[in-house]
Amino acid sequence: MIKYWQENYQNMFQLTVEHGQMVLTSLLISFVVTTLLIALFLRKKNWLNCLIYFFSLLYSVPSYAFFALLISITGLGETTAIIVLAFYSEYILLRTFITGIREVNPEYIDVAKGLGMTRREIFMKVQLPLAMPAIFSGLQVALASTMAIATIASTISAGGLGDLMFEGLQTGRLVPILWGTILTVALTLIFIWILKLLKNIIISDWLDVQKG
Repeated sequence: MIKYWQENYQNMFQLTVEHGQMVLTSLLISFVVTTLLIALFLRKKNWLNCLIYFFSLLYSVPSYAFFALLISITGLGETTAIIVLAFYSEYILLRTFITGIREVNPEYIDVAKGLGMTRREIFMKVQLPLAMPAIFSGLQVALASTMAIATIASTISAGGLGDLMFEGLQTGRLVPILWGTILTVALTLIFIWILKLLKNIIISDWLDVQKG
């Protein structure tokens, strides 16, 4: 293990960076798309249910098959991987975001309406902030899921820590597989810690604004 690290640490660091960038980019895309979809269809329950059903079907598609379907359109590489990962994250985020927003106490919404807030202001200033705990929980689940699926992206030349695992499989060596697994888990834990830190900062800032 140590010898392999000494001989390959630069490449391993590069693969870890590639993996992190791939996952964060797909997660950011999913977050933006989810927020826009909910803002547009929040009062159209049937539409939201249809969207959840649609993305749940996509989520059930095996990752290998999903990658293969997109290769003919977007080709091999990171772009295809990010698109696939974004679709997988979309189902998790959409479901948890909607649940969080629907669980907001209706009394807060009534008070906001009484203050003359528009639907957009109620969504941005009341529902979205109050749903933050559920939203960040969804982000953590999506992050962990996407981090694991991203290792398969190595099969379409997208890079990332999957390269280490497939190197081990192709050469019959256990060490690269172990390092790929360890670094994937470590990266996931670091990102989850960052998400928790962001959640605490955002919620704290929002509470300060309300007090002010």
